[in-house]
Amino acid sequence: MRAVILSAGRGSRLLPLTEMMPKCLVPVGGRAILDHQLDALAAAGASAAIVVAGYRFDQVGAHLATHQPPLPVELRFNPFWSVSSSIGSAWIARDAFADAFCLINGDTTLTGAILARAFAAPRAPVALVVEPLAGAALDDMLVRVVDGRVTAVAKSLAPEQATHRSLGVIVAGARSGYGAVLDRVIAAEDGIHAYHHDVVAALAAQGQVAAIVEDSGGWVEIDRPEDISRWDARSAPPT
Repeated sequence: MRAVILSAGRGSRLLPLTEMMPKCLVPVGGRAILDHQLDALAAAGASAAIVVAGYRFDQVGAHLATHQPPLPVELRFNPFWSVSSSIGSAWIARDAFADAFCLINGDTTLTGAILARAFAAPRAPVALVVEPLAGAALDDMLVRVVDGRVTAVAKSLAPEQATHRSLGVIVAGARSGYGAVLDRVIAAEDGIHAYHHDVVAALAAQGQVAAIVEDSGGWVEIDRPEDISRWDARSAPPT
């Protein structure tokens, strides 16, 4: 299982922290978000990781050179980071989607136990890790799950339709079809502004996405300064 981490964005909602550093290097609990992610992937048994960076790319490279990652890491540059949405970073790593893979948002800290459960779960060609929805937050990627299948994914999903929120973790086996649908979505009109979750939504419309339900609470999306405080308040996400 090779992982792809989408870490190209600046993280404007974390300003002023991201004025001089990329979002993935913002310290949480005394360590960079990226370090937490690589540790969790290694603990879950991932074989390697591709980190797609953009904003202040050189800093990400320097960080990886001076902080020995716990698994092999390949750093790739997304030159379109400032003009495309997250789908652009997924496209930079599109060759990885021919084999089994795990795709993670670059701002999600989570435990290795969550990833290990996701890797081991039976799934359709593609699976999305989701959490039951108790109340939607402003930045949530909303999901509708019916009988264990994802049927819709969108930030704009109507509240009465949403049943879960996405953790920003996608897992898939070899020949999942994710790469072909990625090409189709990004090639559509205004496709560069799509989210990589739009690929999941397209696959879900074909009945090809399973839901892996995670209710441990062992994850925090670091999107705003208060998210760092929330993480620090509990020292680390629980298992």
